[in-house]
Amino acid sequence: MTDLRRDPVAGRWVAIAPARATRPGAAKEVEDELASCPFCAGQEDQTPPETLRLGDGPTGWAVRVVPNLYPALERQEVVVHGHEHRRSLGELDDETLALVAEAWQRRARDVGGTVFAIVNEGHAAGASLPHSHSQLAWLPGPPPALLAERGLPEGEVVLERDGLVARCPRASRVPYEVQIAPARSEPEGLRSLLLAPALQLLAELIRRIQAIRGEPTPLNAWLHEGTPWHLELLPRTTRLAGLELGAGVYINPVAPEDAAAALRNAG
Repeated sequence: MTDLRRDPVAGRWVAIAPARATRPGAAKEVEDELASCPFCAGQEDQTPPETLRLGDGPTGWAVRVVPNLYPALERQEVVVHGHEHRRSLGELDDETLALVAEAWQRRARDVGGTVFAIVNEGHAAGASLPHSHSQLAWLPGPPPALLAERGLPEGEVVLERDGLVARCPRASRVPYEVQIAPARSEPEGLRSLLLAPALQLLAELIRRIQAIRGEPTPLNAWLHEGTPWHLELLPRTTRLAGLELGAGVYINPVAPEDAAAALRNAG
């Protein structure tokens, strides 16, 4: 059981979830990950019974949704990205990404409530298992970070396609931070036909960041509903320290204009 507490002074929520410390891979990287991966085809018995199955594959699926065995919140589900062992969203094909978008939308519709969709990649970004996956977390209401937003900030355009615009915010928190939003304002990504193209664009940007840096980059990404809805990509290219965590003042060693230019050129 988890205990969701709200700090009335700061307005933030904290999930007290001691069981999270026992989840596989939480303390260190998983060794022999292919043999032990519960998300690969043929090892479905290592997860709880699925709540959704989409597509096809060696065992009759391309994307699965299962309850999180170690939830931080009362309801939390894992979306498994493909039956093959892929470490990054950037390694997925467009068809799989479209099914991921469909899974997010169908579970949000079927369950209802406030759904927060997130992607954690890499041990440093909080992922306990390396097989590409996302999380759907049901919150008691809009998250504080979303309530604090006042629209999208100005930014340097990286890419425009499929009715979407990807920008590096003018005050990016970290190098290569990107926001992906509809060119025309829409309130709900979990109902939008543009969610699949947005995830495909996110995958393209992840590939470009890895090409620039020459190595896999841990990252976090999430979907913010609102007007407009948007995906935020926060690569873990720097370490957060006292100023960031204590004062909310971020130190970014790469100007967003330069980051946007590098991302454009990487294509």
